[in-house]
Amino acid sequence: MPKPKTFFVCNECGAESPQWFGKCPACGTYNSLEEQISIQSSVDVPSRGGVSGWQSTQTNGKSHAKPAKARASLTFNQITDRQIARWESGYGELDRVLGGGVVPGSMVLIGGDPGIGKSTLLLQVSNQLAQKYRILYVTGEESGQQVKLRASRLGVSKSLNVVNDENTTVVLDATLPIDPDSIGADLYVLPETDLEEILREIDSLKPNVAVIDSIQTVFFPALTSAPGSVAQVRECTAALMKVAKHEDVTMLIVGHVTKEGAIAGPKVLEHLVDTVLYFEGDRFASHRLLRTVKNRFGATHEIGIFEMVTDGLREVANPSELFLGNRDDPAPGTAIVVACEGTRPIVVELQALVSPTSYPSPRRAGTGVDYNRLVQILAVLEKRVGIPMSKLDSYVASAGGLNVEEPAVDLGIAIAIVASFRDRIVDPGTVLIGEVGLGGQVRSVSQMELRLKEAAKLGFKRAIVPKGTKFPDLNIEILPVSKVIDAIIAAIPHQELTADDLEPDEEE
Repeated sequence: MPKPKTFFVCNECGAESPQWFGKCPACGTYNSLEEQISIQSSVDVPSRGGVSGWQSTQTNGKSHAKPAKARASLTFNQITDRQIARWESGYGELDRVLGGGVVPGSMVLIGGDPGIGKSTLLLQVSNQLAQKYRILYVTGEESGQQVKLRASRLGVSKSLNVVNDENTTVVLDATLPIDPDSIGADLYVLPETDLEEILREIDSLKPNVAVIDSIQTVFFPALTSAPGSVAQVRECTAALMKVAKHEDVTMLIVGHVTKEGAIAGPKVLEHLVDTVLYFEGDRFASHRLLRTVKNRFGATHEIGIFEMVTDGLREVANPSELFLGNRDDPAPGTAIVVACEGTRPIVVELQALVSPTSYPSPRRAGTGVDYNRLVQILAVLEKRVGIPMSKLDSYVASAGGLNVEEPAVDLGIAIAIVASFRDRIVDPGTVLIGEVGLGGQVRSVSQMELRLKEAAKLGFKRAIVPKGTKFPDLNIEILPVSKVIDAIIAAIPHQELTADDLEPDEEE
C-alpha cells in the first residue's frame, strides 16, 4: 500500500506547496493554503533509458526487428471529417463572442462579479434554446421557487419544470404553441449541489445543454475539502468535462470572481474548459460587456454588449449610440474616436479636463483608457507641442466607461487634452483616428476602412487620419496628417474675435 503524501493547495490561485504557509508564495493571499492528500501510484513508470518493464517483455532485451506500429493512435488521414453545426443561442451578441454560435459538446465558463447578471443571461439563453433542445438548469444557489420567480420577472415563455426526488412538477405554464419539430425540447430546473446527483440526472434526462450555476457550489462527496476549494472545483469540472465530451452535452458553467478579480482557481478551470467568457460592467450602470478570454472554436477579440432593463438583459444593436455623447451641445475638451473591438467598430466620446495643479507632482487619472499611454501622450504634448503638462492636472475618461485601450485612440486623447487646455470645442462632426508616436508623429492603425464606414454611417462629416493610408470612397471628408501639431490645427478651429473681445478690460 503506497504511503499517502500530504501537500497544500492555494484556494485562490491553485499553487501547490509542500508545507503550510500563512501566506501563499505564489499569489500572496493569507490563510488560503488547504491541506490535500494524494496517494502515490504503485505502478512502475517505464523508463526511456534502460530496457525494463513492458519493454523487456516485448523485446526480451533485443532491439526492434520490425518497424514500429501504432496501437491506438491515428493519423490525420484516418480521422473522419465531421461538420460541426453550431446552435443559435437566440442572442446575436452571445453568438458573436462564441465565434458563431454554441458548439455541441463544448464547455463554456462564464465569470463575472456578483450581481452583474450571469444567472439572468443564462436563464434567458436557456429559455431560447429550450424551444428546440432539452435544457437542464442546475442551480446550487437558489431553490426552484426562486428560479421560478426570476423566470416570471424575465418573461420566460417556455414551460419551467422543477426536478425533485419524486417527480417532475410544472411550475410555469407554457404560452407558446407546441412545435412538432421540437418534441422533447423543454427546460428543466434541478436545485442540487451534489455532483453525483447531478451526473445521475444528466444520465437519466440526457439533455442537449446543461447549465451549472455555479461551479463553486457543486461538491464531490468523496473529497474532504469544502465546496469552492481548488480540489472541489478541479474534480467537479473534470467530471463534467468528461460527460460533455463522451455524451455530447454542452456545458455552460458559472464561475464566481474573487476580490482580486479572478475566477476561483483560474489556472485550474481555464485549461480545462473550451471557452472562457467574462461578463463585465458597472453593476450600477445599465450596459454589460461580454468578452472572450479563451476560445478553442473562434476568435478571442470579439465583444458582446447588453443592456440591463426591467425584464432582463437586452441586446444593444448599435453600441455607438450608447457610448456617444450629445453632439448637439458639445463641451470643451471632448473628442470623438472610433475604437475596434475585434471586427466591431464602436464610436466613443472621450472627455478630458486639465487644470493648474496645487501639488508638487501633478495628478493623472484615466477612466476607460490605458494609464501608461495617457502619461506617454502627456509627455509628447509637452515636448513636441509645448504645452506645460508638468504643471497641470490631467483627467481623461471615456463616455459610458468603455475600455478603449488600443493605440488608435491616442490622437483623440491628445486632441481632447489640448482642447481642454485651450478651452476650445472640437468640431462635433469630426472623428479622430491615429496612433501618436514619441516623436510627435501620427502613425497608421489597422482596420481603417471599417472605422471610416462606421463614422460615415453615423453622420460624421470629417475624419482626421494618419497620412499615407489608403482610404475608401465614402461620404466623408478625409484630412490626412503626419504630425500631432497638424492634427491640432485641423481639429480645433480658430477662435473668431468679436467686437466685445476687442474692447479693453476694466483693469486695462
